[in-house]
Amino acid sequence: MNSDNTIGDQTERLGLGIAAAVGAILMFTLMNVFAKYLSSNHSVIEIAFYRNLVACIPFLAAIFLFGRREIVVIQRKPRLVAARAALGVVTLVLTFGAYSLMPMAETTVLLFASSLFIPVLGVVILKERVGAYRWTAVLVGFFGVIIMANLTGDANSLGVTIALSAALMQAFMSILLRHLGGHERPETVTFYFFVIGTFLTGLALPFVANTPTVAEIPFFFGVGLCGALAQWLYATALKYTPAAIVAVTNFSSIVWATLFGWLVWNEWPLPVVFVGAAVVIGSNILIVWRETRLMRLPPGNVPNVP
Repeated sequence: MNSDNTIGDQTERLGLGIAAAVGAILMFTLMNVFAKYLSSNHSVIEIAFYRNLVACIPFLAAIFLFGRREIVVIQRKPRLVAARAALGVVTLVLTFGAYSLMPMAETTVLLFASSLFIPVLGVVILKERVGAYRWTAVLVGFFGVIIMANLTGDANSLGVTIALSAALMQAFMSILLRHLGGHERPETVTFYFFVIGTFLTGLALPFVANTPTVAEIPFFFGVGLCGALAQWLYATALKYTPAAIVAVTNFSSIVWATLFGWLVWNEWPLPVVFVGAAVVIGSNILIVWRETRLMRLPPGNVPNVP
């Protein structure tokens, strides 16, 4: 009976984690939908400012109303926390810029390239060893990116460049967060990202700000609240669900992006976009599968070249 209860509890937690992961991806997509909508009248830097400002509210409520003072305490790596925040600001602005220039689905698929950059950066920065499986997956994935980049047209060349730059910055952040994870609380790192991000983007407001209309105010709040909720849901997903499963749910973003692109902007990807997406997603799945397989091996059985 106790064994059955344990299995039931594990299944319930796994289901909760998967639901939280899918919810997080939906919230991230909605954040980008609101940002894309606002970008027709506002700078992406201004949108990033309001996103960070509004996202600070739940954290400030937790700190001052619920006594979560530990959130503000940086334990060991203040410089890296600040660096992650600055890098996050650049990544956010580039991401919003890419969505402002390109259709939702195409931009989302190109951002998947961040998973392809991570093994490369792991070799360069962390001196990790990457073997044939993952190098093959990376090369195949970049082939899918090339398919999309070459056939999206010259009008989108700037958008493709910005999207791939955002993907590269996301990969840098993943490497940095991997290191910070052993030293700082996730909520602390996220809180300072929002605070420092608000300050840095706020410096540019006198040069780029355009007074929001009454009708636009809910969308600015939507950008910030969806971003904050997505962060919380993602943290919840990682608490109850293995990281590999959470990584697979990321691919649901292409479904949401295609749906909202069609509903809001009447965008429907060309067949070649689906071909490129299939190649990129397939390579990502291969990387996740390989990482999961290596994690299950006892330390002494892990091959020298993963």
